[in-house]
Amino acid sequence: METPAPAGTSSRALKSMPVAPSASSASSASSLASAFFQGPRPLYLGAALSRIVLLLYGLWQDANSPVKYTDIDYLVFTDAARFVARGQSPYARETYRYTPVLAWLLLPTAYQTGSPFWDAVCFNSGKVLFAAADLVAGWLLERVLTMGRGDARPMDAPTARRFAAIWLLNPMVATISTRGSSEGLLGVLVMALLWAVMARRVTLAGLLLGFGVHFKIYPFIYAPAIVWWMDRERMAGSGAVAPAKLPNRIMKLITPARIRLAVVSLVTFLGLNIIMFGIYGAPFLTHTYLHHVTRIDHRHNFSPYNTQLYLASAFPGLPALRIESVAFLPQLTLACVIIPFVVAKKDLPTAMLAQTFAFATFNKVCTSQYFLWYMILLPLYLPSSSFLVNKKLGISALALWVASQGLWLQQGYKLEFLGQSTFLPDLWLASLGFFLVNCWILGIIISDVSVKPGVL
Repeated sequence: METPAPAGTSSRALKSMPVAPSASSASSASSLASAFFQGPRPLYLGAALSRIVLLLYGLWQDANSPVKYTDIDYLVFTDAARFVARGQSPYARETYRYTPVLAWLLLPTAYQTGSPFWDAVCFNSGKVLFAAADLVAGWLLERVLTMGRGDARPMDAPTARRFAAIWLLNPMVATISTRGSSEGLLGVLVMALLWAVMARRVTLAGLLLGFGVHFKIYPFIYAPAIVWWMDRERMAGSGAVAPAKLPNRIMKLITPARIRLAVVSLVTFLGLNIIMFGIYGAPFLTHTYLHHVTRIDHRHNFSPYNTQLYLASAFPGLPALRIESVAFLPQLTLACVIIPFVVAKKDLPTAMLAQTFAFATFNKVCTSQYFLWYMILLPLYLPSSSFLVNKKLGISALALWVASQGLWLQQGYKLEFLGQSTFLPDLWLASLGFFLVNCWILGIIISDVSVKPGVL
């Protein structure tokens, strides 16, 4: 209730009366935020500007600091592109473990003009591509947020932009892409795949799934969740999942939409692989796929397997240490079987988030780039999550995630920059702490969906 002004107070005096600073500032901040998200231009300009600033800062740091801003992976990508530009294989570059498509996309980085300025522009054009991919992924994220799902009403555009800002204005996302990581391209592929599935564009979804798995292996984990979500009732457009007896459920597993998705994605994946194998031969299969089965990277690795991988690399002759070859078993059981079956039909976007979170958490190699794999899906889950309903829980989860990651980085800094042997017990305990925090967060994500009504 408003307090009435004293009798005899003029309108001019009323206008000059002081307003409570807290109420005024809160109202101004709220109005500013509403205006910022009312239209798309401020959000996307702000996201683009932040990346431009980081790109320019990166050039300065690379030129003036012994610690380089540019990620080592970007040097691998661009070296591979130079080999391709000379008519050679990208795998002539040692440690290039990616599809040739990535090297092809970065061919402009290999151009030499004779001008130092334009040579620098060409070399850094790949970072611009990755930063632009961040914006496209954010735009697709906004589209998915406004689609609505299940019994939830579609989100209005300003609110969708608020949640998309978690990705678009995230400093970690912007830093990783402008340092030269290609994860933004994965964000585009995953968001485009989810949009196509929810829009019932099955052929497009199959093409994106097949290409996504070829580009970076991990999107194959989404196939079980998508297939399980694509039941006959939902693909018919009713949006309802009717109960059925067991024999009828088994018969309903085979549907035209599921068959088409499987055929199109498989043909796309195999077709691309046949083309690449025809051009580059066995090194393509070895470096793009087979390498990951026995991969023992232990640098910049947050995984609890980190110390084990270090020992395996130090003592390659001891078969008892070859745990890395079977580390994928618990990972794939959780990400490809349990989570899709329990979560997918109730909430496909959250199922994909939980799958990605589990895949990264339980992977034998987990670097900071992997966090972007699930960050692109996080805004789809947050609106109705326990982390927003219970603010203390949300703040606690974020604080623990950041703190446990910071603790690991402290130990990693001592190891790599100060030369201190922190592998045991410090680095391993920090890895285990980060792993346990991630498991706790994953449990909350799954429990949020498990309480929703739905029929398996």
